[in-house]
Amino acid sequence: MLLRRLREGRGWSWADLARALRDTARQLAVTSLMDRQLASIQRAVARWESVSDRTSPSDRYQFLLVHLYARTPAGDQAIGPGSDFATLLDALRLFGTPPERVQQLVALVTHRTQGDDGNLSDPSQLDHEDLTRLSEAVTAINGQVGAVPFVRLQLQLTPIVESCRRLVRHEQVGRRQELVLLAAAAYSLAGRLAFETRDDEAAMALYTEATEVAAHLEDRSHRAAIQTSHTMVILHATDDLEAAGTMAHAATFDAHRGSSYAIRARAHAVHAEICARAGHADKAAAALDRAWKTAEQVSIDDPHSGFTTDRLDGFDGLCALHAGDASHAHDRLDRSMSALRFSRDAVQRGIVSTDLALARLRLGDPAACVDLLHEAVDITAATGGRVAAKRIRLARRELRPWRNEDFLADLDDHIHDSLIGR
Repeated sequence: MLLRRLREGRGWSWADLARALRDTARQLAVTSLMDRQLASIQRAVARWESVSDRTSPSDRYQFLLVHLYARTPAGDQAIGPGSDFATLLDALRLFGTPPERVQQLVALVTHRTQGDDGNLSDPSQLDHEDLTRLSEAVTAINGQVGAVPFVRLQLQLTPIVESCRRLVRHEQVGRRQELVLLAAAAYSLAGRLAFETRDDEAAMALYTEATEVAAHLEDRSHRAAIQTSHTMVILHATDDLEAAGTMAHAATFDAHRGSSYAIRARAHAVHAEICARAGHADKAAAALDRAWKTAEQVSIDDPHSGFTTDRLDGFDGLCALHAGDASHAHDRLDRSMSALRFSRDAVQRGIVSTDLALARLRLGDPAACVDLLHEAVDITAATGGRVAAKRIRLARRELRPWRNEDFLADLDDHIHDSLIGR
């Protein structure tokens, strides 16, 4: 009833609130809602206010609501006790919103209203401290991947992306190279988050934007890094091997004109996966050989050193799976799994665990395959990883010959409870 009281307190109908939410989505560049039909938003509003439904606003709508009610109808900020904003937070708590989520929403609003998103009134005065603050924010958001729902990370990143766009457009902006580096990182991360939240059109556009911005950087490693990620998004969003191969080739071309051996190794590894999926085992093996030789040259001070031989083991194992060498695949994937121990590795661990499960199936042990898939389901349920979920579906399909086994029935229940029915 609190949400209804808030709406009626401003003299709004359901249609009025729906229109205000869509306008807020456009202001904040929440792409999935900025062009949503008003009737659809209005139905969502009705569900929130229903006495019998008890549907809570989704993360995206929560983001819009807190920004909408953080200001009075006159446009003044009001987030203290007795404000509409405070009442909204009470309403969300009654819906069962966890305290940490409420705190996060408060932080998002105060962060934006205090101008911490880098929205400077005079871009020509942009200094190193401003850019460092924004860059640290992007790094912090990226560091939460796998631990915080992708939608929430996307909403945290959106104001920074919009600030970068405004700043990049100004020809007189200070410290342009630092800004371009920041913008490329922000757009690329935004593309990844859009992909994970199944907004493929936005993901493709953001990666293209990141690539275009990175073209202004002298070190081609940055653009190559973006292109390798773009390759994987093309692959998993469209299954278009030809388009993915074209992007992978562009990535290797740029990588060899950049300073980072880690990015060169990743570019070759990504190219190897595309070749393996296309059935070109010899080309995949050659690309992997180049990746391993390059990985041996990665120095500890490489800014892209997150791509390690442990990650390369995962690519090697997947290529072996496609080549029909289950034994080699198992060894490489098992080694990769053992190294993916940290929270930041959770999304990748979900992917590799599913590939390893498939290797065990190919080695003739369906029960061991299912045991590992249970772990993959738990990881994927926690992270929301899209690629891992897709891999689980493919692995389950290969288990059809054992459809009458109890261990498969248990897995199906687990998949339904954790990934489908929740």
